Amino acid sequence: MSELPDRVRRRLAEVFGETLPEITRDEQEDEVRPADRDRDEAWYRENRPPHHGG
Repeated sequence: MSELPDRVRRRLAEVFGETLPEITRDEQEDEVRPADRDRDEAWYRENRPPHHGG
């Protein structure tokens, strides 16, 4: 992209923003609230097949 004139590069940056984020989504910590964790655990226990113990 260095072959483009400065004004074109500035306009592209203005329209599209940062092409690659500093931190990707898979590098970020997931925010899991205790209520969500409890709900997920309850769903898992209700839907766990009998042959998986429990």
